Amino acid sequence: MNFQTIQFNVSDDIATLILNRPQVMNALNRQMRAEITEALTRLPAGVRCAVITGSGKAFCSGQDLTDTEAARDLEKTLRDEYEPMLHAVRNCPAPVIAAVNGVAAGAGANLALVADIVIAAESASFIQAFTRIGLVPDAGGTWAIPRAVGAARAMGMMLFADPVPARQAADWGLIWEALPDSEFAEGVAARARQLSQGPTSAFLSIRQAVAESLDNDLEEQLQLEARLQGKAGRSADFREGVAAFLEKRKPAFTGR
Repeated sequence: MNFQTIQFNVSDDIATLILNRPQVMNALNRQMRAEITEALTRLPAGVRCAVITGSGKAFCSGQDLTDTEAARDLEKTLRDEYEPMLHAVRNCPAPVIAAVNGVAAGAGANLALVADIVIAAESASFIQAFTRIGLVPDAGGTWAIPRAVGAARAMGMMLFADPVPARQAADWGLIWEALPDSEFAEGVAARARQLSQGPTSAFLSIRQAVAESLDNDLEEQLQLEARLQGKAGRSADFREGVAAFLEKRKPAFTGR
C-alpha cells in the first residue's frame, strides 16, 4: 500500500500508522481519511496490534479547514468519509492503541478516542474545538466522551472548548494513561508488544462485550458473556494459557 498522507509499516506483528501532514498539525483532509480507512481495513494477515500516532508536534488538529470541498456539505463528508474511517478503527481485526504524541483537537481527538486504548504524552491535550468555529462535536465525540467522563464533564469540554491536559484526561478516565514525554515512545512500544503477544481473539471479544454493555441490561450482558466465553474456551490460546499456568511458564499465545 502506497500512501501520501500517512506512513504505514508492520514490524513484529505490530502495524504502525503515522498521520503524516506535520506542516498542518496532521489535519484530516479527504485523502488522509481515505488512507487511514484503507490501511486499517486492509491490515496484513498476522498483525496483532495497531498503533495510530502523529508525526511532528501534534497528533491531529482535526478537520483541515482549507478543505473547502468537504465544507460544502459537512453531513455528506461525515457520512461518506468520517464514518468509514471511524468504523475502520473500531472494527480493526487487531486491538488499536492511539498514541497521542501532542495536541488532539476536534475530529482528531475523537479519532483517538474511538481506539481501544489511548495513551498520551503528558504534553498532549484533548480539545473539543468545534464551538470555536460555530460547529457541533462530531466524529463520535458526543457518543464516546459522555460515556467515558459523564455528562457534566462532556458538556464542559464541548461548550467551553478548553484544552484538557493529558494528565487530567487520564484522571477523568477519558484515556488509559498519560506518560512523561521522555517515557512516551518506550511506554507505547511496551504496551503494543504486550497486546501483540496476547490472546487476540479474546481481546476482540472484550471490545465487543464492553461496547454492547452500554446498551444491554444485565440479562442480555450475561448471555453475551456466555457466548463469548464459550468461543474463547474453544480457542488454542485458552488451551495454551491453561497449559502455561500448570507448567508455571509464560504462555505463548498465537491469537487463535
